Amino acid sequence: MLDEIEGVIQGHRDGHGFVVRDDGEGDIYLPPNEMRAVLHKDRVKARIVRHDRRGRAEGRVVEIIERPPHPIIGRLLHESGVWLVAPEDKRYGQDVLIPKGATGLAKPGQVVVVELTEPPSLYGQPVGRVKEVLGEIDDPGMEIEIAVRKYGVPHEFSDACLALARSLPDKVRPQDKAHRVDLTDVPLVTIDGEDARDFDDAVYCEPAKVGRTKGWRLLVAIADVSNYVETGSAIDIDAYDRATSVYFPRRVIPMLPEKLSNGLCSLNPEVERLCMVCDMLITGTGEIYAYQFYPAVMWSHARFTYTEVAAILANTNGPEAVRRKERVQDLLNLHDVYRALLKARMQRGAVDFETTETQIVCDESGRIERIVPRTRTDAHRLIEEAMLAANVCSADFIQESKHPGLFRVHEGPTPEKKDILRNYLKAIGVPLTITEEPQPAEFQRIAEATRDRPDSQQIHTMLLRSMQQAIYTPINSGHFGLAYDAYTHFTSPIRRYPDLLVHRVIKAILARRKYELPALPTPGEAHEKLARRLASKVRAPAHKLKKPAPPPSRDVQAWEAAGLHCSANERRADEASRDVEAWLKCKYMREHLGEEYSGVVTAATTFGIFVTLDQMYVEGLVHITELGGEYFKFDEARQELRGERTGIRYAIGSRVRVQVSRVDLDGRKIDFRLVREGEELIARAMKEKGVAPTGVPTKTSTKRAAKKALAEPASSIHGLRAAVKKAASKVKSRKPRR
Repeated sequence: MLDEIEGVIQGHRDGHGFVVRDDGEGDIYLPPNEMRAVLHKDRVKARIVRHDRRGRAEGRVVEIIERPPHPIIGRLLHESGVWLVAPEDKRYGQDVLIPKGATGLAKPGQVVVVELTEPPSLYGQPVGRVKEVLGEIDDPGMEIEIAVRKYGVPHEFSDACLALARSLPDKVRPQDKAHRVDLTDVPLVTIDGEDARDFDDAVYCEPAKVGRTKGWRLLVAIADVSNYVETGSAIDIDAYDRATSVYFPRRVIPMLPEKLSNGLCSLNPEVERLCMVCDMLITGTGEIYAYQFYPAVMWSHARFTYTEVAAILANTNGPEAVRRKERVQDLLNLHDVYRALLKARMQRGAVDFETTETQIVCDESGRIERIVPRTRTDAHRLIEEAMLAANVCSADFIQESKHPGLFRVHEGPTPEKKDILRNYLKAIGVPLTITEEPQPAEFQRIAEATRDRPDSQQIHTMLLRSMQQAIYTPINSGHFGLAYDAYTHFTSPIRRYPDLLVHRVIKAILARRKYELPALPTPGEAHEKLARRLASKVRAPAHKLKKPAPPPSRDVQAWEAAGLHCSANERRADEASRDVEAWLKCKYMREHLGEEYSGVVTAATTFGIFVTLDQMYVEGLVHITELGGEYFKFDEARQELRGERTGIRYAIGSRVRVQVSRVDLDGRKIDFRLVREGEELIARAMKEKGVAPTGVPTKTSTKRAAKKALAEPASSIHGLRAAVKKAASKVKSRKPRR
């Protein structure tokens, strides 16, 4: 009997699918006929029945173990008297039939949420009923409504949670200040982005004598959320379920009710607030000489933006500095301690790659106006370094006390990723490489040594991709990227649940007691998926212990479950945010069909190259069939596609010029085609006819002409191309004029 393999169905928009195996081995391919009776995300048992010419395992589903009660989101259609919903997520592969009386108040064309009443079968489509009407596809914010349901992001607080939030005071009361250090006279300030609404952290710095040398005293005050969110309360249960705030363009789904996140806990200017303080002494070389934690009450003396602080640091006599003259020296002190901490970072060998982050700017209706790069200034970096210092002290404090808690762990590259990186560096002629047990400084040395090379962006991207993702776990194994022996998250308890847990642990240590995790809801599907993925990476140790290691205590197991839950929901939030951004970018690029842009290759694969546009910061695919009339082979070592006949190469960092050829809003995909030399004549000839090279109208054409041109048969375009090529050959045969 063939082995039965358990896994989760991963549907594909083209009708086929894969079984993502629990054991971490290669996926099992499922042809379209095997996908008829199953759905994307089903947990199944499968058997491998054959291997195809590419060596790919092909399977057959023998049993559906579990069908998660995931709602399906799609558009309601009425075709030939039949009601059906076309899923927005094309990985579901088939439409859902809706009986006549199960459409509710939904109208044709509207986006709805469907609950399945009958599963699919080999000879029948799934059947369901409309559970919720979201609205029209072009309604402002529809992409967010779809994403929160698609990824199962909790977006409504429970009645018990909201009732408890309403019962909390509106401001700090006299009794709340008991047993706290009064810091209201210390000029702590917040520094955040222009659009920030919740303020987790405030900072203050002054020169101080550290030992026998000059240094600084740095105070990082963090909102004391744990004072208001009690362990196991209704607010706590909802916060744990969310695990993080989710950020979309123009909207945030907060971890805590607004009364807490934007009010009582937020370190708003010129009001009293409760906080937890990390009070540090830092040497002139950026080393943390000593630290202490204590609960306090503070008064924010100013709300600064990054732009404002950057302007003051650049010109202490400028208008911004004149307006804030009382705080200028404090900002200069912060800048001084930042430069010392930066030196220590470089000495540690922490990895620091400069990457371009973008920001989507929308109008009132939610439509993208433009996509702009986020510029990082010293104002951003000084806050970042101050927060890193406080997080390191938090991890050290928990570790020294031997109290269980969550660490933010980032491990070095896996053996497979090390091999890929070594081969790549060797193939492109970089004289440096990484050792068997690499240190962060090795990566930083390679980044520094290749900074001036034309392919530096490509090299830095590969260095970054060799890293693993960071997770939350009670078992500390350090933070590879930041080159810390121990690191945790302490500085954002308004928007991250692990930070709230760290606050509770620190308070318990200060009170000389032990913090017990509450009996929280069972972690969901995202947690299980991550747990399986992490378990699949565990290998048998090379050297066996004489005595087997004792199993982890129930206490540690509970912390492991909490860490996995928080890590998985962090991934979920990232996926939902990326989905919304991709949807907005696709909608934006539909307005630019046929237009040409310069860009850079950001990834090379067996099926084509991904290109990011210079001005738009939008990524799209140039399929391998669009690269020219020759065979292209993927070189894994060099991470590039190379033409066998011409030797032309497309690698990460290659500059190209592309045309926007197709936008698939449902699939969140943008397709480009390369604009090659010699097509200028074609473009010019087509322009005279009011049509762009791919049959798309030029910018001067009307929308009506656009539709007509797009519908034009390809044969007419081919005929025109042939005529233009003939004219071009005549031009080339003429003698040049002198």
